[in-house]
Amino acid sequence: MKTMRIIVLALAATTLSGTVVPVLANGKAKVPPMRVEHEDGEEVLVHKGEASFYSHKFHGRTTASGEPMNQNKSTAASRALPLGSKATVTNEENGRSVDVIVNDRGPYVDGRVIDLSRSAARKLDMIEDGTAPVTVEVKPSEQPTDTARDKVEAKVDQLTPDRQVADRENRRSEGSGNSGGTGSDTVSHSGSGK
Repeated sequence: MKTMRIIVLALAATTLSGTVVPVLANGKAKVPPMRVEHEDGEEVLVHKGEASFYSHKFHGRTTASGEPMNQNKSTAASRALPLGSKATVTNEENGRSVDVIVNDRGPYVDGRVIDLSRSAARKLDMIEDGTAPVTVEVKPSEQPTDTARDKVEAKVDQLTPDRQVADRENRRSEGSGNSGGTGSDTVSHSGSGK
């Protein structure tokens, strides 16, 4: 009974504060599944769904990565992608793409796969509508750091448990010149594939 009162009070406080509380199934928002596709011999994480963007009130707040949220940088929140990973987000309605760095967790709304900074949303021309259908692609070879690449490859392994990890190790050792450790400030649209 005490727990029920706490929940009711929390909901009432949230309602009075004007904050929208998403309706969650089993305590979690439903997110479309991520899958692995093959593009130019590389395994690519692909997540299709709806994108939204951060409200002005989040500017300056601390993100899950520990850095302040900056509406002027091309960053994003994802519940499924590794923090620090670079993703190419393509607006399916107009074909525009933007590269973002995942530095936060969210969104927690059914059907949404990514929450973008205002800068990234502007580049996708989705400010007026507020949301847009998108395809999010993450290539291990385009990650800004070796750590990010390793996290993306681990996510690929998680989604394809029957795959041969040794094959990737062999390919990496054969083409050892591609460390992925440079170009973290460069925006490239080459990864959109659409």
